[in-house]
Amino acid sequence: MTKLRISIVQYLNTAPLVWGFTNGPLRGKYDLSFTVPSRCADDLRFGRADVAIIPAIEYQRIDDLAILPDMAIASKKQVRSLLIIGKKPIEQVKSFALDGSSRSTQTLTRILCAEKWKIAPQFFEAPPDLGAMLSKADAALLIGDPALRIAVGIEKGSWPGAEGQTLCPATTLGIAGPELLYVYDVVGEWRSLTELPAVLAVWAARRDIATPEVAADFLASRDFGLSRIPEICFAAARELELPQRTLESYLRDSIDFSLDEENRHGLELYFTEAAKHGLIPQAKPLEWGAAKAEAVKL
Repeated sequence: MTKLRISIVQYLNTAPLVWGFTNGPLRGKYDLSFTVPSRCADDLRFGRADVAIIPAIEYQRIDDLAILPDMAIASKKQVRSLLIIGKKPIEQVKSFALDGSSRSTQTLTRILCAEKWKIAPQFFEAPPDLGAMLSKADAALLIGDPALRIAVGIEKGSWPGAEGQTLCPATTLGIAGPELLYVYDVVGEWRSLTELPAVLAVWAARRDIATPEVAADFLASRDFGLSRIPEICFAAARELELPQRTLESYLRDSIDFSLDEENRHGLELYFTEAAKHGLIPQAKPLEWGAAKAEAVKL
């Protein structure tokens, strides 16, 4: 029998979801490939994958999908790995470089600009190189491990500014020109605007693939990963050159791997706002893959 093909985001915050597939009893059962979030969506869209962890907004842009239930990459309050970094306060930004590997967070950023900050900057996509981005724009959006590295790097040398704003010397991040940089946590700003969490990515599959057996395997892999956070972070600390304890705190406190009721409300509002601002044609309702009553315990 041909193995199902799974497309996976190659960021630390995905590791607990797939640890059962990469380092646990489900290893070898599926054909795994790793890439950036935008390409995971394209793998599913063009039939190169059967199941993928996709930016949440892409559920609205790809036909005939079901979401595997009870799992997500979400954040309740502050995420630390989705950052807006500006050379001036966000309300004064006129040009905005967006990390090209992002789709959900690009959409979140556009919504925040319109709804929270009341600005309409010129947006363009760019590779995730902060110095190059800020040489061409007033502000930059960075996601994933590069953003997390910045968040950790400025912890000791930064201070609170206006509401939602963190200030740090530009030299701390090796940026020439401005004296200060203005840093915003995208999920923190969404929470301030909506009082709801942000769902950033979901497991999605074609409807005929999203069977109870597949859903049970993916839940089991997640539960296996969540029980092994220290092991995951020990390996990641060497690769990312960040302290293991910091990475454990990030996965335990900043990321929520569920699709609980509050997260679902946040996701639905996100889709409604995206449609309101013309970022998707309309907000189609959530359709769930079939689930067994309980995941298999690994």
